Amino acid sequence: MSRRLVVLRHAQAEHSASLLDIERPLTGEGQKQARAVGALLAREGLLPEHVLCSTARRTRQTWSLVAGELPCEPEVDFDAELYTADVDTALRLVNLVGPEVRTLLLVGHNPTVAQLAAAFDSESGYLSFPPASAAVIDLEVDWLYAAPGTGSLRLLN
Repeated sequence: MSRRLVVLRHAQAEHSASLLDIERPLTGEGQKQARAVGALLAREGLLPEHVLCSTARRTRQTWSLVAGELPCEPEVDFDAELYTADVDTALRLVNLVGPEVRTLLLVGHNPTVAQLAAAFDSESGYLSFPPASAAVIDLEVDWLYAAPGTGSLRLLN
């Protein structure tokens, strides 16, 4: 049974010396980016049944705006581990997803999301992954076994 992992970097966020990093909101441009990537996911039929989202303000805002463009209402787990996750942690969280989920969306931060996507890219091992970038990884294994080499990567934007 195939699985689809959609990896999304949060949209453009404000840079502010007066806010903690975890509290930085999206810029106006970031809000447009998030809506656009949500519309892209809808057009591509990439409708998640489950979402793993960092607890940072910018990732929660990105998800909210993406969700507004989707014709579905997936279950969402806001996970504090994703805020500081490395690739191994992100993969561990993916591995814990229930087998009934066919399409999973992970909303997180660089460098982790770029490194996670690149781990499935047999060509380069490095990807440019600017704000609001999305990649799709088609897996031929259950979530429990998702790991580099078990799927193929396609960049969406």
